Parts: sequence; structure tokens; C-alpha cells
Amino acid sequence: MLLAGCILIASCTSQPKHPILDSEKPLAVWMAESEMTRMPSPAQIDFIPVGKIKWNYTSGLELLAMMEAAKEYDRPDFDVYALRYYDSIVQPDGSVISYTKERYNIDHICPGRPLFEIYEKTGEERYLKVMQTLWEQLHEHPRNPDGGFWHKQVYTRQMWLDGIYMGQPYYAEYVMRNVMPNDEEKGKAYVTDIVNQFTTIARHTYDPATGLFRHAYDDAREQFWCDKETGQSAHAWGRAMGWYTMAIVETLQYLGVTEQTQPMITILEHIFNTLPKYANPESGMWYQVCDSPTREGNYEESTGSIMFIYTMMKSARLGYLPAEYQAKGAKLFEQFVDRFVKLEEDGTISITDCCAVAGLGGSGMRSGTYDYYLSEPIRDNDPKATGPFIWAAMEYDRAQQK
Repeated sequence: MLLAGCILIASCTSQPKHPILDSEKPLAVWMAESEMTRMPSPAQIDFIPVGKIKWNYTSGLELLAMMEAAKEYDRPDFDVYALRYYDSIVQPDGSVISYTKERYNIDHICPGRPLFEIYEKTGEERYLKVMQTLWEQLHEHPRNPDGGFWHKQVYTRQMWLDGIYMGQPYYAEYVMRNVMPNDEEKGKAYVTDIVNQFTTIARHTYDPATGLFRHAYDDAREQFWCDKETGQSAHAWGRAMGWYTMAIVETLQYLGVTEQTQPMITILEHIFNTLPKYANPESGMWYQVCDSPTREGNYEESTGSIMFIYTMMKSARLGYLPAEYQAKGAKLFEQFVDRFVKLEEDGTISITDCCAVAGLGGSGMRSGTYDYYLSEPIRDNDPKATGPFIWAAMEYDRAQQK
């Protein structure tokens, strides 16, 4: 009877292994390997057809995550994979295939971020030339009267939350590496400008009714998608806010917490005090249209959710948010894996329910309405999910002290 009782207790208390979370392989490594299996060429990131190559913010996002995983887990093959992309797209004279500075597209700053490390490792002048060209773009980039960068030359006087991520982490790293050591006064002036990008868009997109930030605003109040009094778009899109939160933590990692940057901390604290009200209470995840969680047709969306989770854990580790957010984020990461990550037959892992793309205006006349955000295609393994997932998985391992 005693033996039978012991067997019964053991069977009741033992937990079955989770097929993904309990893997001996770190999930950041597993996702990076999965992406390399799906896309043997890094030029294929973001579903770019074989044989083409594009200077793309999503390529920079995912390859930067892989390069950080290479250091964390001693995987030089991830670095080799990333370098293949930059070696192919950056020409010997420092020009970049598919990039034109005079288009003044803030998205095109983002893929330059891996070049700081690549130039350090290779010493090749062509990579330095690209970094200097992107720095020139920031100097020349069109702005609103209050100093906010336009999203693109063709998007006159518009600021988008997404655009803050595209430009500010690069701006901050360049200043701290190349300006501050030589001219502290000029460096501080640049830091003031960087912080102003965050506070300006916060001021113009904040929705007091929800406590969230709407996707974008038009300073001219001329776009068909904006409110003619506030200039704001109609909704708080989940991924736009995800980009914004990641931009804060990834910019602060270069600038640090000072009197100058304290407004960014205040914004970050406000967002993470507000976000729990808009999550699904069962899954813990956030919705495509963040400000309308219970509205019919809305769906839990993976890219915005993983961006929030990554930001939460990293911000807590670096001291930008209270320490308890690291454990909260780790729990949410486990819930994210349960909700969105699946094991494929070939042994790779995939992320489901990714909004492929969303924007405002443009040739598609994107309206920013609730129905518009729900009309955009949904797909698996969008790099806007897989890249932040690699970062979040690294933060999860740190939180678990793995």
C-alpha cells in the first residue's frame, strides 16, 4: 500500500514537460536556428523573394537580435549569417543597394544599427561610410516646427510611434560612441534632441480617455485619417506602442538614466502601469487594436505582445522599471509561448498571429480605423515577432538565471 501511495503522489505532483519551454536548447538559439532554416539567405528576411535584396528595417531588427544571441550563447554562426547580408548589400564604395538618403525615410536608419559592431570587427571602411551617411540623413531629415522628425519625406509633417524606434536608438548609439567622448557639450545637445523626439510624440499622440498613445499624428491636420483638432489617428495600434516601448529601453541603454532622460522613464512607467487594463485577463496577451480589447473581431496579436514583454523584462533588469517587472515579464513570456509559439514537424519553432503590416495613408489610403487594422493580413514568423522574441528569450534566461 505504501508503494502504491508513493506512486500515486508522484503521478499527481509531477508536471509533464513543456515541449518548448522545457527544451534544453535556449529558445533564443532555437528561434535563430529556425529562422536560418526557413531563410538560408539573410536577404530573404521579411519574405523578400530569392534573388533580391532590400535595405529593410526588419532585416536590421532580426539580425541585430541574432548578433546579440551570438555573444550570449557563443554562436559565431549567427554573426556569420548577419554579415552575409551586410557584405552583400553594402558596396565597396559605401553605397547601399536600395537605399537613397534623399528619400528621408526614418525606417532606413534602423538597419544601420548592426554596423557599429560589424565595423569594429572587420575594420572595413565601407561600413563606416554607411554609418556616416545615416548620420547625415538624421542631420538633414525634415522636421516639424517642434523638432519632431517626419516619418518620411513623402509623409509630410507626420510623426508615427513606429518611427521613434527606427531612428532614435541609432541616433543615441552614434552620439555616445562618436560625439560625447570628444565634445560633451555638443553630445548633451544631441541627447536633448533625442529625448525631445520621445516627449513630442507622447504629447501629440496621448489619448487621455484610455491612457494609451495613438499610432500617429499629422502636425498639419490635413490627412484624411486624422482628427482635425488633435491631428491624431483614430486608434492605439498595439505594435505601434510596442515599437515605442522598445525604442525607450533601447535608447536608454546608451544614454543611461539622467536628469535629461528622466522624461523617458516617466513615459515608460506610465505605459506599463496602463497596459494591464488592455490585456486579455486569461492569456495575458494584447490585441491588434490595443484600445478596443473587447470589441468584436479584435484578435490577440503576437508582435506587439512580445515587444511589450521584452521591454518589460529588459527595463526591469536595467533598472528603468521596478525589479518585480522582471518576474512579471518572465511569466508573460511563458504565457506567450503557450499562446503563440508552435513546434513544427521539422523541429523548428514558429510564431503565429503576426500582423504583417499596418500604416496610415500612402498609396493604399490606409484609414487607421478599427476595421482597417483588422483587414491587414496575418501570418506566421514575421520578423517583427521573431526578432523581439529572440531578445525576450534572452531576457527570460537571465530572469531564470540560466
